[in-house]
Amino acid sequence: MKTKNKPHYGLWRNTGFMVALAWKECKSVLVITLALALTMTAKSVVQLLVAPAILGEVEAAAPVPELLLTIAIFSGALFLVSGLEAYLDLNTTFGRIQLRTGIIHKVIAKTAATSYPNTLDTSFLALYNKADEANSSNDAPTEHIWTTWTNILNNVFGFLVYLALLSGLNPLLLAVVILTTAIGFFVNRKLNSWGYEHREEYSAYWQKMSYLRRAETSRNFAKDIRIFGLRDWLEAVWNKTTALYRGFIEKREKVYLWTNVVDLVLTLCRNGIAYAYLLWLTLSQGLPASEFLLYFGAVSGFTQWVAGILSEFSALHRESLDISTVREFLDWPEPFNFGKGDPLPQDDGQGYEITLEDVSYRYPGAEKDIFSHLNLTIHKGEKLAVVGLNGAGKTTLVKLACGFLDPDKGRVLLNGVDIRRFNRREYYSLFSAVFQDFSVLDATLAENVAQQVDGIDEQKVWRCLDEAGLAEKVKSLPQGLRTHIGRQVFEDGVELSGGETQRLMLARALYKDGPVLLLDEPTAALDPIAENDIYQKYNEMTAGRTSVFISHRLASTRFCDRILYLADGKIAEEGTHESLLKLGGGYAHLFEIQSQYYQEGSEYHGAAAEHVLH
Repeated sequence: MKTKNKPHYGLWRNTGFMVALAWKECKSVLVITLALALTMTAKSVVQLLVAPAILGEVEAAAPVPELLLTIAIFSGALFLVSGLEAYLDLNTTFGRIQLRTGIIHKVIAKTAATSYPNTLDTSFLALYNKADEANSSNDAPTEHIWTTWTNILNNVFGFLVYLALLSGLNPLLLAVVILTTAIGFFVNRKLNSWGYEHREEYSAYWQKMSYLRRAETSRNFAKDIRIFGLRDWLEAVWNKTTALYRGFIEKREKVYLWTNVVDLVLTLCRNGIAYAYLLWLTLSQGLPASEFLLYFGAVSGFTQWVAGILSEFSALHRESLDISTVREFLDWPEPFNFGKGDPLPQDDGQGYEITLEDVSYRYPGAEKDIFSHLNLTIHKGEKLAVVGLNGAGKTTLVKLACGFLDPDKGRVLLNGVDIRRFNRREYYSLFSAVFQDFSVLDATLAENVAQQVDGIDEQKVWRCLDEAGLAEKVKSLPQGLRTHIGRQVFEDGVELSGGETQRLMLARALYKDGPVLLLDEPTAALDPIAENDIYQKYNEMTAGRTSVFISHRLASTRFCDRILYLADGKIAEEGTHESLLKLGGGYAHLFEIQSQYYQEGSEYHGAAAEHVLH
């Protein structure tokens, strides 16, 4: 389903989608589109009739006042329709932008709220990039489609008016025009589908170039680029990628060139036949000069209307392909239940019990399972620590427990109930968490803690900051809780250190006050003394909650009721800190290695110091 080249939605269904959206969100777009098309057609008709009408007056030897009146009438009509066209054209932008930004909001909402596994799916991410591009500017398909439909309606109206004017001519002439139009339309539609059929290749190039552009201009990479001399390497990768991209564009434009060739050949056929017939009428039938001029202009305009219909429908077809991509992204299936679900169990004041029952999980594209037939119960109110070497699956275990991932086999249970029966967003409400990759918004400090704009309980914010060890720092800031964090939006924004940011994230988790607390390396950026200060407060912070802590520093987990040592995709050891040290297994060995680094005069400390000095 995710790799089919054929679009899921056709031209007319996509047009219906956009019309329905406009009818719901901004009806003026439809009204102005129709009015502008009619006005443009009226202007063309006036321009067609003005010269033959004046020439007819001259041929009939009309009095000068009558001739001047004719000129004035047509001039006034042209002035009015031109002014109305300009006014309508000026006011088309506002409603169309409103609709496009509405679609942008839908794409952003889909991205922000989609099931977590989708964020790991490269096909989903590639489709997002294509959907984002389809909304990227005023010329993007989701906005420009209204210009295209204005032109289509204009060409159709003009076609009908000119057809009525030419109805007295040989029907064979009109048949030739219609036949060449049909041939051109289907040939062009086939050629123009090339871009959609190769959209994954285009998206891959665009995604790589976008990433490189962000990397080369982001301050996050600035130090590494300068210290490690990455400029030449990044430029080489950029040049290679853009060369491939240019090759793709050249190939695409060569295909599209044949569209123009087909248009040119068909236009020459239509015009040649039409002009030959009109000249024959003039020379053999004695057609008056005014009628000759009228038919000459009408035939020329008629072929332009036909060519315009062909061209605009081809453009509409291309835009429809991109709009289909947007709709496919919005319709991307959600593996999680975000609709109705069973009510969550009531909190009895003792926390919640989370069980991983015979759980196996493998990341997409991985060669082996992270976990295989894992069984674990996190008891109500328990303080559980999860430790192990990098890659042991500590973070994955937390993601499974909090419902970011569903196991490939087995179940995750909340108080004995499979979490897939709950509305997943309601399930997320149970958790307060600090993850390794945390997000800090450019907003006030209070808003970052409360994660809301209005109704912030400032006393609670101060209490959480105090528990996280950040209150004194905030008090030292000129604007206190109203201090802006980050400098991308606010000129007066401050930037916190890594340790201060982690404390801010702890305060945010505490403010949410969820019954289940998940901390994934919550003190990684803190020194051992500051870390010890934080952990000394954890007994108070986690009272009455089910808590899971992940840490690389084994000493910091002593306060936990139980410690799991993960290795080889399973729970290799479990127990208290003291019992695991007595066991003398992997946990004890790792703890011994870590503790040596903090003991002055030890073999490890001396070796580390000697390494630093040399």
